[in-house]
Amino acid sequence: LILGMAKTPVGCEPVVGSLNTPKKRDYKVTNRLQEGKRPLYAVVFNFIDSRFYNVFATVGGNRVTVYRCLEGGTIAVLQSYIDEDKEESFYTVSWACDTDRTPFIVAGGSNGIIRVIDAANEKIHKSYVGHGDSINEIKTQSLKPSLIVSASKDESVRLWNVHTGICILIFAGAGGHRNEVLSVDFHPSDIYRIASCGMDNTVKIWSMKEFWTYVEKSFTWTDLPSKFPTKYVQFPIFIASVHTNYVDCTRWLGDFVLSKSVDNEIILWEPIMKEQSPGEGSVDILMKYPVPDCDIWFIKFSCDFHYNAAAAGNREGRIYVWELQSCPPVLIA
Repeated sequence: LILGMAKTPVGCEPVVGSLNTPKKRDYKVTNRLQEGKRPLYAVVFNFIDSRFYNVFATVGGNRVTVYRCLEGGTIAVLQSYIDEDKEESFYTVSWACDTDRTPFIVAGGSNGIIRVIDAANEKIHKSYVGHGDSINEIKTQSLKPSLIVSASKDESVRLWNVHTGICILIFAGAGGHRNEVLSVDFHPSDIYRIASCGMDNTVKIWSMKEFWTYVEKSFTWTDLPSKFPTKYVQFPIFIASVHTNYVDCTRWLGDFVLSKSVDNEIILWEPIMKEQSPGEGSVDILMKYPVPDCDIWFIKFSCDFHYNAAAAGNREGRIYVWELQSCPPVLIA
């Protein structure tokens, strides 16, 4: 009983990484690209399809640009897409693919419309209107890359099928976020599980297990997408109050969770579920990765394909790269 109520997590003190260790690796800038005048909010390599391992997309303003990394550090522009809405400001981009492996780029931002771009045929595949406000992050289910999830200022997370254009599930309601949702991520191996976080200072873990028949139905649906029986998922299976301020980025590391707020650090923690009472449980904070001068919100961190390292920038323009698979944490660069 006491453990369940304990604010301080069960287990030992978290292990904090040292910033004073000798750097393990040197990075050098191989290229510098100026792209328009508006801020670039996201850059993402294609981790979905090994044919395009060296291709990445960026978003900024009302533009989505696709690049390929060539030998010797050269970068070639492959495609550029300019949204019809001049006022659009894209905040997020993700790679996905159709059921026939056609590569898609999915982007969203201030106007709340998700644009699905068919990169193979250089055309807009679909536009999804559903969110009531801007979209802060889009992620793809790597085990089923026709499924994407979007986190919005409208306090909801939505699950979409890019093959059929259907909004399958809406994670919102009684147990949902009470402010903007800033980040969302699919579990790497448990296909039913997602994590989301936001301006209500919480990280919420959701399960789609009970709703999976709707996910399957979305692939075979032949009627209009608007006629699909979209379901509300109102209650998460776990709510974590790990941070005391906005949580602007969350990523799974196996069954553990990495998350950051405005406290100059990324935190690695384990959700310890209570089987009997969904939504409750305790948190064991395992490690802390310091990132100095990282005390403003909407600074995301990013992990490499194998989750060996996490990189986070700060407001001084410095980037800290931490080794994730070691304890205590090791600063790489």
